[in-house]
Amino acid sequence: MEVHLKPDVAARLTRIAADRGSDAALLASEAIENFVDYDEWFVREVETGIAAADRGDLLSHEEVGTRIQRLMTERQSRA
Repeated sequence: MEVHLKPDVAARLTRIAADRGSDAALLASEAIENFVDYDEWFVREVETGIAAADRGDLLSHEEVGTRIQRLMTERQSRA
């Protein structure tokens, strides 16, 4: 597979790779792999959410607010 980058993006990628002591092609390959992994995860999560909604497994506005508040409180207590 061949990937064509805009010249400015290729230059930035080359600079970043050099700063990391890596090869631009390897860095691009890793970035694409991360994107593919993330995209697959995201699609699965959306499908899971749609299935839950189809089952009627939803939270009310108040329940969402309560959960967010609890998470914020927990995070602040750990800081």
